[in-house]
Formats: sequence, structure tokens, C-alpha cells
Amino acid sequence: TWIDGLTYTSSNNTATHTLSNANGCDSVVTLDLTINYSNSGTDTQTACDSYTWIDGVTYTSSNNTATHTLTNAAGCDSVVTLDLTIINSSLGTDTQTACDSYSWIDGVTYTASNNTATHTLTNAAGCDSVVTLDLTIYYSNSGTDVQTACDSLTWIDGVTYAASNNTATHTLTNAAGCDSVVTLDLTI
Repeated sequence: TWIDGLTYTSSNNTATHTLSNANGCDSVVTLDLTINYSNSGTDTQTACDSYTWIDGVTYTSSNNTATHTLTNAAGCDSVVTLDLTIINSSLGTDTQTACDSYSWIDGVTYTASNNTATHTLTNAAGCDSVVTLDLTIYYSNSGTDVQTACDSLTWIDGVTYAASNNTATHTLTNAAGCDSVVTLDLTI
């Protein structure tokens, strides 16, 4: 708004206004006005779990209403609106059972039950996907079948033994679903 009472919204170098100088004569003033403009923009961001923006605030959910005022090259306001999409990391449990040992996705071979091991993958959204192992290890077992027989013995492996033997083995399945290796200790 200039001395002539008009509000100018664009640059102007032709407007004039007549004042009286100290001698009472006309003093013509010509306006040489450059109007600089404010501007606005949108800062589009995508982040996993949280995002700290230029306003210093850490956002943990999507937001498209936050604004922050900067100064543009012309010295005017530059209002930036945040358009933030927060994608969440994911958690999961990998429940496994195995006999004696289990090699998991982390490259470790586990020989005992474990429910604390974790491994971080990337989910479809590009964020962390933390997987916790819930592993139950069952164990194989072994035993000896001591037998004494006259002349021969047909054992659980279907073989008829006519001589003493302490090396024959046969694999069964124990109650846990794992191998149960039986060794024959036969005296003929």
C-alpha cells in the first residue's frame, strides 16, 4: 500500500503521486515498485515408523496438514506443507519343530529349543520385518536290544541272524517323531 492509498499486487513503475514540497510547489513522486511473491509447496515423504521433519517434530503417523514457513530467495514466505506417509515395520514369529538341530534363516544351527532369536528382513513396504524364532527341538535316541537265541534270530529289521552280532542297527521313530536307533546285541 503506497502513499496514494492504493494497494499494489504487481510490480509498478508508472504510478505517480503529487505532494507539496517545503516551498509549496508540486513534488511529483513516481513509484518504482517490485513485488516479490510468497510461494508454497508440498514436501512428499515416505518413511518407516517415524520421520523427523524440518519443523523439528518427529511424526509417527501419516500427516498431510503440518506446515512450516521458510524464507524464499526473494525474502518472502515460502510455506511448505508436509505430505507424509508412515509405513510400519512388521513383527512375526516363525514356529518350527525339528529333530536334534535346526538351521534358521539367520545362518545359525540351533541344537536346543529357542524362542529369543530374531532376524530382520525387509517387508513388502521396504521397512523392517523382525522375525522371532519359536523353535522346539526334539531329540533322537538310541538303545541296545540285547537278545540271546538258539541257532538263529529274526530281528525287527527282517533279517535272520545265525551268528552272534553286535553291529546291526535299525531305525525306528520315537514318540517325538525323531529317529530311535536300535543296535542289536545278539548272542547265538
